[in-house]
Amino acid sequence: METLPDGLIAVVKRDCPTCIVVVPELREIAAQAGPFTALSQDDPSFPEGVAVIDDRELERSYHLKIEIVPTLIRMRGGREVGRAVGWNKAEWRGLSGIKTLGENLPENRPGCGAINIEPEHEARLAIRFGDTGLHSRRITLGPLEDDIEACYDRGWSDGLPIVPPTEERVLRMLSGTTRDPREIIGVIPPNLAECSVEKAAVNAVMAGCKPEYLPVVLAAVEAALIDKFCMHGLLCTTYFSGPMVIVNGPVRGAIGMNSGGNVLGQGNRANAAIGRALQLVIRNVGGGKPGGIDKSALGNPGKYTYCFAEDEEGSDWEPLSVERGFAPGVSTVTLFAADGMQGIVDQQSREPHSLARSFAGALRVVSHPKLVMAADAFLVVGPEHGRVLREAGWTKADLKEELHALLRFPARELLRGAGGMAEGLPPIPGLEDKVLPKFRPDGLNIVRAGGGAGMFSAIIAGWGASGEMGSQPVTKEVNG
Repeated sequence: METLPDGLIAVVKRDCPTCIVVVPELREIAAQAGPFTALSQDDPSFPEGVAVIDDRELERSYHLKIEIVPTLIRMRGGREVGRAVGWNKAEWRGLSGIKTLGENLPENRPGCGAINIEPEHEARLAIRFGDTGLHSRRITLGPLEDDIEACYDRGWSDGLPIVPPTEERVLRMLSGTTRDPREIIGVIPPNLAECSVEKAAVNAVMAGCKPEYLPVVLAAVEAALIDKFCMHGLLCTTYFSGPMVIVNGPVRGAIGMNSGGNVLGQGNRANAAIGRALQLVIRNVGGGKPGGIDKSALGNPGKYTYCFAEDEEGSDWEPLSVERGFAPGVSTVTLFAADGMQGIVDQQSREPHSLARSFAGALRVVSHPKLVMAADAFLVVGPEHGRVLREAGWTKADLKEELHALLRFPARELLRGAGGMAEGLPPIPGLEDKVLPKFRPDGLNIVRAGGGAGMFSAIIAGWGASGEMGSQPVTKEVNG
């Protein structure tokens, strides 16, 4: 860009009422205050009667970091020495040296947003005229390559079409966080490759995220790297599981997440894209691809994306985040090594003991009816089942206590061969006289979510290696 001339420069656009109002003042400055130039963002013929530089390409506005028009700037020796934003009579008089400037105008009048900071221009201008700060390797496509097919050909897709991560899209995604794009948030298994905020943003673009989702994606990636979640082991297992994300706190509403009807299904962009972004980070940064390190025998549809919000507003229970030690009102993500969803139908129970027995009967089959203290589980209580419990005054702790009491079984019924099933516990001496719990003390988790008009709840079973020796649920605060 050529050096801007010394003197006064006014950055304006015709599509700004304040710019139009100050046109007489601009002419007065041009006539009385020495060298003067107007930079017009949208019309090189505006303002009439003064020297105008056509800045429709917005290069000069970008380098001057203009946010509001009109902006009056004094340049001296090629450097800015003063600036007035919008119309401020005292500041414009001070910069111009004209003591009577704007005699008939109010003391202050706000300007309009500059074109160069509009979302559709900001990233493009940074790429064209500035230093984007992006460090990811650029890949140039052939002139006849289709963008989406090229992403498939390079192995970046989970099997569904992805959004090509252009520089402009990645820059726009990074606007969703205040964190440095170069910040390393951890090393991603199985290849233990460093993942920066920028790399997470690239995969968030591919997943279809909006910029405001990025802090949740970053928190999910950080949670997946907590040792006790055991992401590497979860990748390597032949079991069904993959990471599931549960979101709590104000961020749910801020980004439009679904906690109601069809909460575990399709249809909500935030739910779908956040969970998918985590999976793509694991795939594209860490190298965790099916047929490679990912050895799951059957998998489950949640390995595309598995993310939902808890219905805190529809519940009288403390949310999962508070139960896990965070203050009310704090936004968090909780990760769980999850299988697919198993539905529970009970349309007859109108009191909590009966409903709890239905829950317990369904929970017994997690992994296998004869396996205990193997897999953890989440019980997702739907609104109508929640109403039965609420009307009886049951807390979440009451339901957990009842379920743990119901889910205790004589070990002799769980041994290999018992009931004609070879699967079961090994015949350890003295074991047959014990009574064993289905879940470890912290292995059963409860959240509220879903839509009304159906007395349904759901079980999301966990990895068979859940618990102290495998993967445990982890919770991470969402930060900007």
